[in-house]
Amino acid sequence: MIGHIGLSAITLSTADMARAVRFYETLGFRLSFGGPEADFTTLWAGPSALNLTTERGEAPPGFWGRVIFEVEDVDAFHTTITEAGIETEFPPRDAPWMERYFHLHDPDGHELSFMTPIRDPS
Repeated sequence: MIGHIGLSAITLSTADMARAVRFYETLGFRLSFGGPEADFTTLWAGPSALNLTTERGEAPPGFWGRVIFEVEDVDAFHTTITEAGIETEFPPRDAPWMERYFHLHDPDGHELSFMTPIRDPS
């Protein structure tokens, strides 16, 4: 047994740090390190850290996956960010895995999903 394992942070690459920081701050992330002129930035969404880096690395072609964030009210969150000018792939919808969710892409093309669990009414 190796004990508790937790996710510390997710790091995404960006071609334009200032644009990425502005985008994530519009989503409600809180800047804690770095910033628009930095090569590495950390933002927080509740207890979860998101790092942005200008390091490019080598990525395989095709689908890379998605980052999923839980929000208190996915419908209200969707309204807030679309009113701020952020486009989403579709409005919130219910999933058979008991989540209400929607997807969007950040300015660098990373797929982000925002969800709220659907509570069992029983």
